[in-house]
Amino acid sequence: MEFTELLGKRRSIRDFTDKKIDGQILRRITQAAMSAPSAGNLQCYKIYFVNSEKAREGMPLATDFQDCVSKAAMLVVFTADQKRAEAKYGERGVEFYATQDATIACAYFQLAAEGEGLGSVWVGGFDPLEVSRLINV
Repeated sequence: MEFTELLGKRRSIRDFTDKKIDGQILRRITQAAMSAPSAGNLQCYKIYFVNSEKAREGMPLATDFQDCVSKAAMLVVFTADQKRAEAKYGERGVEFYATQDATIACAYFQLAAEGEGLGSVWVGGFDPLEVSRLINV
């Protein structure tokens, strides 16, 4: 599929199946995310793949009642690694670069997922402390 066609096809999906994601496909999508540009090529983010039923059941409350997240085959959480960014860039790394790196990687992940025929949805409304607790971070 041509890139501009891929961009036009990507939509936020909120109705998921419970079909498991093939490991090879997940690796390709993750590699695409890791190819995203980042400040100083530090990749100041971490990617968590969440499969636990406990986390899945708690996510709607942690995400402002976006119930669709509990029905996805897998939850993927991107976190900014502020300490890593701070080591090289100081306060600007903490306040800007780490979040930017995680955001760009997540966008690449979503585009790669679409290219593999998988749907996704960006969840911007969430309680960071509650999500952290649910995924043991």
